[in-house]
Amino acid sequence: MPLNDDQNSDSDSSRLSESTASSSDSEYSRQSFNSDSSSKPSSPASASPPKIITFDELMAAARNLTDLTLAHEIAVNANFCIKHEDLPQNSFAGTVKQIVHKAFWDHLESELNEDPPEYEHAIKLFEEIKEILLSFLTPGANRIQNQICEVLDTDLIRQQAEHNAVDIHGLANYIINTMGKLCAPVRDNDIKQLKATDNIVELLRQIFRVLDLMKVDMANYTIQNLRPYLQRNLVDYERTKFQEILEETPSALDLTTEWIKESIEDELSSVSDESSSSPGADSSSKPIISPTLVLNNSYLKLLQWDYRKTIPETLITDEVRLQELREKLNQLKIIACVCLITNNMVGAAIVDVPDFADQLKRISVPLLEGMNKKTFDLKEALNAIGVQICSKVNRSLTERGLPTLNEEMQSNLMGQIAHIVEENNPVSSLIDKRIQFFMRSLLALPSFQKCMPTMPGGLSVIQTEMEFVGSQYASIVNFNKQVYGPFYANILRKLLFPEAPMGKAETETPIN
Repeated sequence: MPLNDDQNSDSDSSRLSESTASSSDSEYSRQSFNSDSSSKPSSPASASPPKIITFDELMAAARNLTDLTLAHEIAVNANFCIKHEDLPQNSFAGTVKQIVHKAFWDHLESELNEDPPEYEHAIKLFEEIKEILLSFLTPGANRIQNQICEVLDTDLIRQQAEHNAVDIHGLANYIINTMGKLCAPVRDNDIKQLKATDNIVELLRQIFRVLDLMKVDMANYTIQNLRPYLQRNLVDYERTKFQEILEETPSALDLTTEWIKESIEDELSSVSDESSSSPGADSSSKPIISPTLVLNNSYLKLLQWDYRKTIPETLITDEVRLQELREKLNQLKIIACVCLITNNMVGAAIVDVPDFADQLKRISVPLLEGMNKKTFDLKEALNAIGVQICSKVNRSLTERGLPTLNEEMQSNLMGQIAHIVEENNPVSSLIDKRIQFFMRSLLALPSFQKCMPTMPGGLSVIQTEMEFVGSQYASIVNFNKQVYGPFYANILRKLLFPEAPMGKAETETPIN
């Protein structure tokens, strides 16, 4: 359902009503599912009393959220995979694990060295290995399944142990050969190393290590096969899962409602300011606000979001990606500011130097790496950038036989670059507005349109990076609209058109 800026409020109300997800009002009470204040009154957008959430309902919602987040990550992140990571040896947990494992394997070795050997712990290990090997089999692999169950029959091995007739090396060799048939090619070298190990205790220990790696390989193989299916069905899957969360925890849209409400208040304030500045404006008429504009402005807030605060519930699955985009935009803003200041101050001296702006960017980028970290000193980095730019400009001027910058000009240039970090810095504010304008223009484009809007002045030096970040941002926003459009429509209708009749909502997704 498209929400166009040029529609009037009645049309907006009607269309919003048609796109609302089918659910009763009680399913949309406004209390955050990550809040402990379920007994507090709900927000004005809700007409429902608070609902007491049981522990089982909360855990069910948490499981649904975990499933939703994992499915989303698998589908949208082509590089997502499970990694096998050992605990650091110098950590407390790593030390405890090392001590416990050593005690277990030492105990097993002492049992097998007894006369006659004690096999009970070894048999339990074979039983565990059998279950792991069976878990790797695909449906229909009956022959190898029967063979594994027959060879690693723990009842039979226990009977052999009673008569001291267990061929423990033979069982280990069978396990290694079976692992070689089932493992990914990347594990072939590990299998060779197992075959070269003589000590039976160390061999069993290494078998479990390789089996752990094979479990990770199998999980990643499953993820790889699952990804195309999830990509085809992700919109419906995520919306269904979120609806289940909402049914278990009716407060699961509180933060989202507040997020949208803030944008409505900002827009009302903007309209009010425009009306007061227009002499002939009718102050008694009700302002017309586009739902699309409100929603797009809400998305724009995420590029300046303080991620120490909880993000709206409908964006949890993309929180890390949005935070990375915000950090990248902050870095690009600094680079654009540096280039604009330099060009304004010494532009005449470098106007004939080809690609000088790119040279300034190459100076700035390495010094701004990691600027999102708490330990990063931006002021110090800008001072270093200022020094290097002065040196670069002077070197360029010298090469062309021109006088270098005097001390006053260098001090001026370095000072203006250092002042970028100051609040309400005019250059920083200007670049920030132009970045916001570009991103707003990007969201205004139909989702199927692949071209980029015109790059505002002052951003040409970062155009390639801006278009890359912009395409990632637009992709996140457009997909989010597809999944959560019906929920947003409900919220927008309640906040913008409270007098509108509450008909049965459609689950059709808005298409931009």
